[in-house]
Amino acid sequence: MNTVTLGMTRLEVSRIALGTWQLGGEWGAFDEREAITAIRSARELGVNIFDTAQAYGFGASERLLGRALAGELAANRERIVLATKGGLRPTREGLVRDSSRLWIRRGVEESLRALGVEYIDLFQVHWPDPLVTFGETADTLQELVDEGKIRHAGVSNFDTRQVAEYSRVRPAETVQPPYHLFRREIEGDLLPYAAEHDVGVLVYGPLAHGLLTGAIDEDTTFAEGDWRARSPIFDGLRLERTLEAVRELEHFASERGYSSAQLAIAWTLSHPAVHTAIVGSRRASHIADAVAAVDIVLSVGDLAAIDEIVSHVMSIDGPTPEAV
Repeated sequence: MNTVTLGMTRLEVSRIALGTWQLGGEWGAFDEREAITAIRSARELGVNIFDTAQAYGFGASERLLGRALAGELAANRERIVLATKGGLRPTREGLVRDSSRLWIRRGVEESLRALGVEYIDLFQVHWPDPLVTFGETADTLQELVDEGKIRHAGVSNFDTRQVAEYSRVRPAETVQPPYHLFRREIEGDLLPYAAEHDVGVLVYGPLAHGLLTGAIDEDTTFAEGDWRARSPIFDGLRLERTLEAVRELEHFASERGYSSAQLAIAWTLSHPAVHTAIVGSRRASHIADAVAAVDIVLSVGDLAAIDEIVSHVMSIDGPTPEAV
């Protein structure tokens, strides 16, 4: 797979990143052996960037990822880009945002142990914390860079104003926002800002949490422990109208010889400010499908037709830490 330079980090990364939220427990039970096979398959297909987070099972996702890649991490560490996130803390009442110096530093140490590595290539603040100044967080991350524990630092789920405020203390080298055909608000200012300031952009959720795969319909039920079972996104009239557009997209894609999932991923990658699309899956076949999307080139006419298909769909938000 061809690589792209991830903004000012100068990291060369594949255009598809493998996301591992689905390995932390919030998407229901899964077969660990199958998940490890999927991770290794992604690597064989040319994926070199793997996205995880401390909060994905508080070590569960990172440990599984580290086990799956242990051989290459030992032999060819520089060939793999490990991206993780911190700044969420578990309490009895649920997750809270905590980007304090103490919790960020603790999170980095725990992530290093869970992944089984001596440094993290990219560490991102998972969500903005309204109770901690961006200055404190940015200073902490610079300390960790200076100590060699992380190589690069960025932010996730920050809006443009927050990225700019954070960057007054230390440049946000990357930003990780949600982006898919039914959620496009970042096109207004965050993506132009990132392009202007050479910020690396890794978008997550390109398949709209499974809606754009074509595998979900009005009768779909989710496994126990899957956050989608409690989400209004997957219920009622809103779901019906979304699925009408998904079926039109499926038809559009099939006429051109690819799947709706490939179309959705190719669409996110068609934006010039997007470097990498993070795709999460526990199955090797799904990853192969996603990787093939990199080679799809959408014409101006294609993009206009896609815009028309989704123009009547209500914007779909994703989960927040407090709601999962």
